[in-house]
Amino acid sequence: MTKTCAAQPAAEPSVGRGDAPTEGADDLAAARRLLDLEADGLRQLAVGLDDSFVQALNVLQAVSGRVVVTGMGKSGHIGRKIAATLASTGTPAQFVHPGEASHGDLGMITRKDAVLALSNSGGTAELGDIVGYTRRYRIPLVALTANPKSSLAEQADVAVPMPRAAEGCPMGLAPTTSTTMTLALGDALAIALLERRGFSPNDFQVFHPGGSLGQRLQRVGDLMHGIEELPLCRAETPMSQAILTMTAKTWGCVGIVDDRGALVGIITDGDLRRNIDRDLLKLTAGEVMTADPETIRMQALAAEALGLMNARKVHCLFVVEGTAERESVPVGGVPARCVPARDIPVGIVRIHDCLHAGLT
Repeated sequence: MTKTCAAQPAAEPSVGRGDAPTEGADDLAAARRLLDLEADGLRQLAVGLDDSFVQALNVLQAVSGRVVVTGMGKSGHIGRKIAATLASTGTPAQFVHPGEASHGDLGMITRKDAVLALSNSGGTAELGDIVGYTRRYRIPLVALTANPKSSLAEQADVAVPMPRAAEGCPMGLAPTTSTTMTLALGDALAIALLERRGFSPNDFQVFHPGGSLGQRLQRVGDLMHGIEELPLCRAETPMSQAILTMTAKTWGCVGIVDDRGALVGIITDGDLRRNIDRDLLKLTAGEVMTADPETIRMQALAAEALGLMNARKVHCLFVVEGTAERESVPVGGVPARCVPARDIPVGIVRIHDCLHAGLT
């Protein structure tokens, strides 16, 4: 039976292909126009900051509870990010949705808290219950709004004004510039509070233990092997015994300590090779060691340890803690003397420990 081939449909004409370059140019122009508008809004915001910003910081810093951020619609989405930024930079914060607040979540707001309310117009009806709740229980209220004469601004303890900048939407309806300014103003509050509190990289690492940020902020003390694993001997130790200590601890080195326990030298595989022609086993550890070895502190960032090992082309570092210099008490007319600080070995960190922790 002969098969009948179906007629192939005619190729559809290409539509608008010739217009692609023009459309692409129009797209870029629209994007740049929006970015220029938002950048201009941020510049206006920076220039217009006044004492109300400082007053808002005073209110937020003074609370013993949390900063409760709230906002409706797009302001709510921005509010969630502001709350997250505050919380991660040392200011306890949470987001409460205005609609949910009217149905029981007002119980999340205590008299120890402060409320940070976001509304570009300042007339968001859904914020009414939260605003009323703060006034009833004398909970501090800070408002971020572009309308200083709005009901929200009038009810707030502090209202931080934002400029009325043009939105990027051609119809002027979709929040774009206003939400960018609100987000930036929230970031400014968070960072100013961070600096007031002296929030340190160590504090930041506590709140960011995961991901690449947490890896970069790990401390040497988090990765090091403890004192019980240290290969140590004295300067007068025969090299035959020092080599046994190196072999038993498997670090490929041995630290040399003085009678006060301070680290004064190190013997590595390289030191053994350099002294092999000197009848090595008849020497003492002090005769073979490299004096004043490179060390690192427990509080140093692990990234610093990794950089130091790479720069010095060594595979491990002794971790030391120093004793402070002190004046000895004069006895029997003998004048006091200064006892110098000393570096006591408390651990050891290898380049592999840093690499296994995700540092590169």
